[in-house]
This record gives sequence, C-alpha cells and structure tokens, in this order.
Amino acid sequence: MTSSSGPHFLQIPGPSPVPERILRAISRQVIDHRGPDFARLGQEVLEGCKAVFKTSGPVIIYPSSGTGAWEAAIVNTLSPGDRVLMAETGHFATLWRQMAARWGVEVDFIPGDWRHGADPAAIEAKLAEDRGHAVKAVMVVHNETSTGATSRIAEIRRAIDAAGHPALFLVDTISSLASVDYRHEEWRADVTVSGSQKGLMLPPGLGFTAISDKAIAASKASRMPRSYWDWAEMLKPNAGGFFPYTPATNLLYGLREALAMLQEEGLDAVFARHRRLAAATRAAVRAWGLEVLCLEPAEYSPVLTAVLLPPGHDADRFRKLVLDSFNMSLGSGLGRLAGKVFRIGHLGACNELVLMGALTGVEMGLAAAGVPHRAGGVAAAMAALNSQAGAPDGTPIAAASGSGEVG
Repeated sequence: MTSSSGPHFLQIPGPSPVPERILRAISRQVIDHRGPDFARLGQEVLEGCKAVFKTSGPVIIYPSSGTGAWEAAIVNTLSPGDRVLMAETGHFATLWRQMAARWGVEVDFIPGDWRHGADPAAIEAKLAEDRGHAVKAVMVVHNETSTGATSRIAEIRRAIDAAGHPALFLVDTISSLASVDYRHEEWRADVTVSGSQKGLMLPPGLGFTAISDKAIAASKASRMPRSYWDWAEMLKPNAGGFFPYTPATNLLYGLREALAMLQEEGLDAVFARHRRLAAATRAAVRAWGLEVLCLEPAEYSPVLTAVLLPPGHDADRFRKLVLDSFNMSLGSGLGRLAGKVFRIGHLGACNELVLMGALTGVEMGLAAAGVPHRAGGVAAAMAALNSQAGAPDGTPIAAASGSGEVG
C-alpha cells in the first residue's frame, strides 16, 4: 500500500513543521536592510529572543545553521591549544567535539553510553582535579537529539561552582530552545547556541548565540582567527537593529511571528505541552513492549523519543515502510545507533491530535513490518493525555517531569 494523499506527517526531531502563520510571514516582500523599517524589525527580534533564552544580555543571530553557532562559540571564546571538558552524550556531542579538535582545541571527552545525559558528578570530579585551571570551558549538549536524553544543566552549573572552577560554560540548545525550560542567565551559561528549525518552528537557516559578559571578555583574549563569526562585528550594528552583512530578512519576518506565537501561548504552557506529549509517547512505547533508549527518567526529552527495535529488526527498513505506506517521516538512528533506533519528534507546533495520528502510524507500521510488539500503544497514549487533561499550565506532571529542569 502506498499513500500520498493528505498531509505529510513530519515527525522527525527537526526540522519541525512550519506553522502557516510563520510561512505567511516569511512570504512578505524583502525590504531595505539599511532602512528604518528593517531597524525596527531587527530590534524587535533581537530583543524578543532574550525572553526565549531567559537572558538580559545580547543574543546574536547568524544566517547559518546551528553548526555555525557551534563554531562561533568556539572561535570567539577559545584559543588554539586550550583544553575543554565535554561529555559524550551522543552523536551531536561527538560532532561538536570533532569541530573543537579541528580548531586545535584539546578535548577531554567524558565517555558515555548514549543512553544518558551528561553526568554532573563526573564533571565536578574532573574540574576538582584541575587545580591549575587548565580547562578553559565546559561544553554540554542540553538535549541530545540522537538519543532523546536531556542533560541537567542547572545541576552541571552547580557542579562547576562546587569545584570552584572558573571555566566558561558553553551549552548547545539547538533542539531544546523554546521546547524545554532553559535559563541562560539564571544558570550562568556563558554561551548558549541554538538554531531556528526546532522549537522556534522556522525553516533551517538561522543560528543563535546568547552570550554573557564573561564570554565577551574571553572573546577579547581569544586568539582564534575569525571574521564572519566575530561577535564584536555583530554587536556594533546590532545595537541599532542592523547586521554587518546582508541578513536573512524573510527568516527574520518568520522569527518575529514565531516569537509572537510563543508569547501568546506562554513559555511555561509551551514547556508543559511538550512534557505532556512526551509522556504520552513513552506510554505508547511501553505499551507496545518496546524500549525507550534514554534510561534515566529525570533526563527524558520533551522534544523526541528514541525507540529501540528488537535485535534482528532494522529500524531504517521500518522507517521506509512507514514512509511508503503512511506518508510519515520518522527520525533515523545516527552514528552508532544507525539501524537500531527510530526517533519520534513531538516538538514545535505539535499538539495532541497530531501526536495521536503519528503514534497510530507507528503502531500500524510495527504490525506491517512484523516487529514483535503488543497492540494498544495508541490507547495508552490517549489514556496518558486524558489523565493530564486540566493540569495547570507549567505545573510539572509526575509522568512527564523528565525534562532535565532543575532549580
């Protein structure tokens, strides 16, 4: 059976589907990026981003992917030969490590099993051993998109403080920003990087860095070569709402609309919605008799759920069958997880009815692919959603509290 009628279900953990409001905003005509109308647009989005990052400091917007924001974080704060501490939480932590190494940074990579977030105790122990303060930065992926594990950033901040270490704190929120509670200023992150195509509900193409005064001071001492990514060159024109080069005007139109949508729903309500959908998805997975990849309930991701298939069953073959039969895209296993897991995205503009449609497609796909499972996952998800109905927005729900949010 091949079905292409009806909407495509894009249930990967990013890019997430772009709401019609944002698509309409993006479709506006371009304007003079040196004129007063653009200055108002630039100031509005630069200021609006601060509320999402929860910071009073500057947020820099690049015409780039999140990978560009990764590079900006490295080249503005570090120098060749510097040592940093990172945690092996999955595929994207591994890629950020590789990028740092290509810039001549020495990476102490704490080994991980790709089923947990970063361990605050292990980070504290490493920093406590570093009495000479050779480690210049701690770099952590908040939500590991390849595994569905969310690191406990507030606890890691406390671990750095407990060790009495002056290292910079660099955090990747590419797949968590605007979907999972994150507090750049309260948790004293020095650089927070993100991208447009996940919780912000935009197409790919914008990279973000929220930066602290400590990070700006470090950038003045950094010996890394940089031009396009130079914070100083961005901050000067940003003060008036402008950019040092031609900006992605239409994506900024979309960003303004996305920020308005998030404000209308309220960030706490957005986070609560993501927790509800994630809890319902995990209820379905368990009812099917399958295994959620993330092993620590306190680290369950509100953004996506990675599902292990039984040995002998190819997750990529399953995904292809679901795509061909039901016009739905599921996330693939990345790196060492290739062919072993599929990932269900439930982020951005996703709601209860969209999720129920997606889980129905998964359950039908499991049966069609001959994957051993029990029926009833969709019913279990529905029961989980019904049990959470009426919960006050922002109130943690026991079954859905594994967002890594602390303090």
